[in-house]
Amino acid sequence: MIIPVFNEAATLETLLQRVRAAAEGIDGIGSFEIIAVDDMSSDESPNILREQAAAHQDMLVVLKRVNRGKGKAIQEGLKYATGDIILIQDADLEYDPADYPRLVAPVLAGEAAVVYGSRFLGRTVRMRPLSRLANLALTGLTNLLYGTRLSDMETCYKVFRADLVRSIPLHAHRFDFEPEVTAKILRRGVSILEVPIRYDSRTKEDGKKIGWRDGLLAIAALVRYRVSTKGETAAEVEVLWPHLQQSK
Repeated sequence: MIIPVFNEAATLETLLQRVRAAAEGIDGIGSFEIIAVDDMSSDESPNILREQAAAHQDMLVVLKRVNRGKGKAIQEGLKYATGDIILIQDADLEYDPADYPRLVAPVLAGEAAVVYGSRFLGRTVRMRPLSRLANLALTGLTNLLYGTRLSDMETCYKVFRADLVRSIPLHAHRFDFEPEVTAKILRRGVSILEVPIRYDSRTKEDGKKIGWRDGLLAIAALVRYRVSTKGETAAEVEVLWPHLQQSK
């Protein structure tokens, strides 16, 4: 699992508790790792993650020294992931980790290589009409350009077979990760299975970060990858996995 983090101190500890509790309910997984990538937060998020890394053997923490955005944080997390399945989890509480079993089950059973958790097939709370319209519009554009029938392209809950997502060159910096990875998966002829999830939307006052500019970036990405970035240096990150270091 990869968790991009940026100024989420208010929810981070609760989220990690829920993640671990949900992971225990997944049948068929041999081990579970949490890779949290802090994107140069200015609140207490880095300190919380340091404490988590010291206390839990399932935790790997990457502290970025340059703020690059969610897409780059996920790319950084992929460098350290060792499992056969990758699940993306935001650090807030909009998405419910209790949905993990239904998200992961089709990949474990060999029924799908990619699974998206759809907010519009499940139970959505407090999503503003404008946000709903923007999400549906971006998903509609995806379907139009790529000949699919998705209901929620912008969902955070994306599950990939690890070998597949590692083979895809990713360059998105911000929330344009969602359209980039979707477009490149579909261009390869890989089907995306959707399952219903629960979603409790938050507002900008609560800390929501995505905005209208990200919508424009998403449109540009969908069009660009339909018709047609340099990596970070080691000096730009600090990796904390004390239990692994102790075993060496």
